[in-house]
Amino acid sequence: MSKPSKRSTAAVGVADHAGWAVLVTVGPDATVLDRRRVELVDEGLPVLPHHHEGQKLPVGDALALVEKVRASAMRCAAQALEALAHDVEAPVGAIALRACPPLPDTVEGCLADYRAQCVADTVMFRHALAEAATARGWKVAWYEAKTVFDRAAGALGRETIDDLIAAAGKQLGAPWQKDHRMAMAAAIAMGPAALRP
Repeated sequence: MSKPSKRSTAAVGVADHAGWAVLVTVGPDATVLDRRRVELVDEGLPVLPHHHEGQKLPVGDALALVEKVRASAMRCAAQALEALAHDVEAPVGAIALRACPPLPDTVEGCLADYRAQCVADTVMFRHALAEAATARGWKVAWYEAKTVFDRAAGALGRETIDDLIAAAGKQLGAPWQKDHRMAMAAAIAMGPAALRP
């Protein structure tokens, strides 16, 4: 992976799942500085408390379980971003996360609404990362998966970034999957202004 100057600023793109995420960090020249998979919940805790485990419990117990998982996600997200900031030679200044769909205002509302149940857990993990990034003073941006590659190309003044994505995958080797490519595009899509010191 490339070594940036200490003055350049890096951005992190995130492709998340239930309980874990792929983070790809790029420098201002769109080179990959770091890639990693991070766990966003402590071992032994469920990753889908709204959608699965909480549905089998009385409301009070379900609320307590969701809060326990949320607190774990906050700790894990903070630890993951701390480790990333320590390991990457350039200072990180921004993070890009997938946009969140609207949800009911309360956990009870999310537990009661099937559509909300299906997305509330991943939204919880995204918010944990966003809060951890904000606490570090990083800019937080939200992206749409359907448009992130076009936005990344536009940020670089190009028609496509397919060649950059392919070159990064070739240089880094496996694993370089869909999540890595999307996270790289999300970091690039933040644009040069986000990557300046």
